[in-house]
Amino acid sequence: MAPLMFCGLVLFLLSGFPVAFSLAAVGLAFGLYGVQAGLFDFALLQALPERVFGILSNDLLLAIPFFTFMGALLEKSGLAEDLLEGIGQLFGPVRGGLAFAVVVVGAIFGAITGTVAASVIAMGVIALPIMLRYGYSTRVATGVIAASGTITQIIPPSLVLIVLADQLGKSVGEMYAGAIGASLVQVLLFCAYIAVLAILRPRWVPALPPEARTLKGRALALKIAAGVVPSLGLMFLVLGTILLGLATPTEGGAMGAVGALVIAAARRRLDWNTVWQAGASTMRLTAMVIFILIGSTVFGLVFRGLDGDLWVEDLLGELPGGAVGFLVFVNLLVFLLAFFLDFFEIAFIILPLLAPVAQKLGIDLVWFGVLLGANMQTSFMHPPFGFALFYLRGIAPREVKSADIYWGALPWVGLQLMLVAILIAFPDLVTGLLDHGELVRPGDAVIDIEVPVYDWGGFDGFPDQ
Repeated sequence: MAPLMFCGLVLFLLSGFPVAFSLAAVGLAFGLYGVQAGLFDFALLQALPERVFGILSNDLLLAIPFFTFMGALLEKSGLAEDLLEGIGQLFGPVRGGLAFAVVVVGAIFGAITGTVAASVIAMGVIALPIMLRYGYSTRVATGVIAASGTITQIIPPSLVLIVLADQLGKSVGEMYAGAIGASLVQVLLFCAYIAVLAILRPRWVPALPPEARTLKGRALALKIAAGVVPSLGLMFLVLGTILLGLATPTEGGAMGAVGALVIAAARRRLDWNTVWQAGASTMRLTAMVIFILIGSTVFGLVFRGLDGDLWVEDLLGELPGGAVGFLVFVNLLVFLLAFFLDFFEIAFIILPLLAPVAQKLGIDLVWFGVLLGANMQTSFMHPPFGFALFYLRGIAPREVKSADIYWGALPWVGLQLMLVAILIAFPDLVTGLLDHGELVRPGDAVIDIEVPVYDWGGFDGFPDQ
């Protein structure tokens, strides 16, 4: 029954039916059929109300609306504009300078907002016209903007990392600490690719002409400070307080949302229409996540009641290559699924099936989560369904062809997959920053057990025979 149930879900998803309702419908249908066939205990369905209540009362999930609201406000605040103008002027004399600036600003902005949409839209509106005006290849310009926004997936305080931590049963602080090394490697890979283009294809990534480099000296320093100082303040409010253990992710998100309101007000960008739009997008995303999570709970409960978890464990637990073979297979599977599903759907549907197998194979779940987070970056960049490409298409000038956006994304998808391979080969990039405490393994230590000796006054308490 479990394989049939999984295939039924795939058919529902391919039909275009909403994911949340597909999950719930397939779960309930197979649950009721299983009861009639004597394969499923109806009493298990009594756990559904408690599970749904557990979802709605999960404080960790409150971080999602806070970070979404913060990202939507910062997109309108002009902070990214100041950052990009200052850093773009700083790197302007260098070939590929604007592309370097987009990657750096995308990483900084991603470390503040935690949402891909805000980063891609902000970078696209500000940087794309400038890059095209000064002779950048259309494919390079669109590709670097989409990729720089997608870095947000694995840069703390990413929404993806919050969801992965919740699904894997790990703390968000551990997931954030593990993702720091991975995100730095991704930024370096992007910068290395731009440097190679500057050498091999200098016409694709020209330097800014002298007349465009209008900021110098003190004016340049003030412009950079106007973007960097508020950014660092927000980073500490959100990420710093979480990593130092001063705040939970929910509290950090709340402080970030307040900080975004203050920044928008200070820049005279705060009005009722902006707040309304930010609130509306936050409500839509939050409602979508909650309904998908409820649907996945219904599906997961019935799937496990039909021994689906044992089927998945038998299917994946004996793959050749042990843990490495399992990781390679899983990442290929997630890469293919990312053509059709977004990261929320993958996290809520696929991850609960894979996590028990990973744990049985002795794989560190934080490493596993960061690996999948790096892989799920590609779900935003896959032509033709990547959301980052949709966001970019929506704000790009008419002269930019959709084909250029799609072709421009492909090299960056390759760089994202390269990061996955690096993390599999060098797990210390993730686990090196985690505090696992002192582990004692068999054979590592000799345990001395001292038995106290008592004076029984000649009586030993035992008969002679």
